[in-house]
Amino acid sequence: MGGMLDIFNNTNFRWLLDLLDILLVAFIIYRIILLIKGTRAVQMLVGLAVILIVYVGSQVGGLYTLHWLLENFLSSIILVIIVIFQSDIRRALIHVGRNPFFADLSYKEETEVIEELIKACVNMANKRIGALIVIERETGLNDFLEVGVEIDAKVSSDLITSIFLPFSPIHDGALVIQQGRLKRAGCFLPISQNPDISKTLGTRHRAAIGLTELVDAVAIVVSEETGKISVVVGGRITRDLDSTSLKRVLSRLLEPRLNKKKKR
Repeated sequence: MGGMLDIFNNTNFRWLLDLLDILLVAFIIYRIILLIKGTRAVQMLVGLAVILIVYVGSQVGGLYTLHWLLENFLSSIILVIIVIFQSDIRRALIHVGRNPFFADLSYKEETEVIEELIKACVNMANKRIGALIVIERETGLNDFLEVGVEIDAKVSSDLITSIFLPFSPIHDGALVIQQGRLKRAGCFLPISQNPDISKTLGTRHRAAIGLTELVDAVAIVVSEETGKISVVVGGRITRDLDSTSLKRVLSRLLEPRLNKKKKR
């Protein structure tokens, strides 16, 4: 009787481990899909899937030379995936460190920061003042920032506007907001190499896309030529935002605690 009970318990334990194993794999796949959704990685995965289908077809159809070539290619598939998806893998790994945007701010301060940002962006858009504002979220930005001037000031629409005035010596670079404060100005950002970016987008937009392809930061761009406001997240750009839509987007991206309170 004891032996039967041991077998039953072992079977149950194995079943639980298998279930946990399946759930973990499903969760990892789900997170990977969320990470690459809307990026070039999706197109690359489709390309790899086509190659795999051709590989199986060459084996079934007796196309020995093609099968041999694809077999040698797929034997190094791990290395190929690392090379092709290096940017996406890098972005996924750096998400391990958490650095919430509003970690040290109260509910009232959160709202004030967003209101000052909106006020500054709308004001600069009306005056056709070009601007690039980067807001750090969970992933630290220090490794991606080149040069720049230390500021460490409270977020203020007047100060933001003055930084981007044409006669300001630091108006060409990006203004970086970290932990709810204006930290650095005149920063140079990595420019996106994505060939699919519209030719109408200038350097500010390309820099915003380039940085957000690597980290989870939020970038706000005010076009000097058109006076239009855009928000860039995850390498994807949302253009032609007015004050209402800008507030809605920033509230969704930067106020997790506020959204939780609303849901309750």
